[in-house]
Amino acid sequence: MRLRSLLFVPGDRPERMEKALGAGADALILDLEDSVTPPAKPEARRHVAEFLNRNPTAPLWVRINPLDGAEAERDLAAVLPAHPDGIVLPKAEGGASVAELARRLTAAGNATAQILAIATETPAAIFQLGSYGGQRRLAGLTWGAEDLPAAIGAATSRQPDGAYTPPYEMVRALCLFGAAAAGVMPIETVYPAFRDLDGLAAYAARARRDGFMGMMAIHPAQVPVINAAFTPTAEEVAHARAVVDAFEANPQAGALSLDGRMIDRPHFVQAQRILAAAHGR
Repeated sequence: MRLRSLLFVPGDRPERMEKALGAGADALILDLEDSVTPPAKPEARRHVAEFLNRNPTAPLWVRINPLDGAEAERDLAAVLPAHPDGIVLPKAEGGASVAELARRLTAAGNATAQILAIATETPAAIFQLGSYGGQRRLAGLTWGAEDLPAAIGAATSRQPDGAYTPPYEMVRALCLFGAAAAGVMPIETVYPAFRDLDGLAAYAARARRDGFMGMMAIHPAQVPVINAAFTPTAEEVAHARAVVDAFEANPQAGALSLDGRMIDRPHFVQAQRILAAAHGR
């Protein structure tokens, strides 16, 4: 499954859903949580369910409300009959949260929807980032830097230049490592300044450099920039192919020389990942 870009669309804005289909995102996230006010949630559920039914082959996910409230059950009852590809779980607090959502999906007769957990939105969640392993439906972990500062009383999560303050850099790193430990995709959080495409390009490039495999978007204009950042270049693919070929020709070797430089097994693993990303796997 390819998830370079995941574009949020408010669940109460059906006209935006139609436009978002043409944005080129690897998946749309139809939002029933933060972008929809409580009075608008029933109508948003109807719009989302209708859109899912009209577009059965489109890559569509739904962000539901947190599991500890009644809105989540209403969300699932409305959208699961239309078979979304996945459910985005806010306020996740470890593998137990994913297991509970998976239980509810199975109880509703859904055997296919995957789960993307937003894994850093509460203080308790930070201490559960190593607990996501073994969850069959879990596709990835992502993080956020908005709810957590409010939860702990911080003034902001960012420096004056837009960079994250140290506590939130730590949270980002823990999400990345938690996803790797669980064997699922780490997904970078949104870049709020949606008109700053140069800043977005630098942010997305940093995310890929650090090991994230995709990123969430809040505006269609961000999607091409994100897709480009998470798509290996022709040069990267050619080098990765050369590394893989070298090790496949010498399966017993621990280290080899390629183009005048030493390569070892970690280079081989990274090359395999680049080739998989280039082929949308």
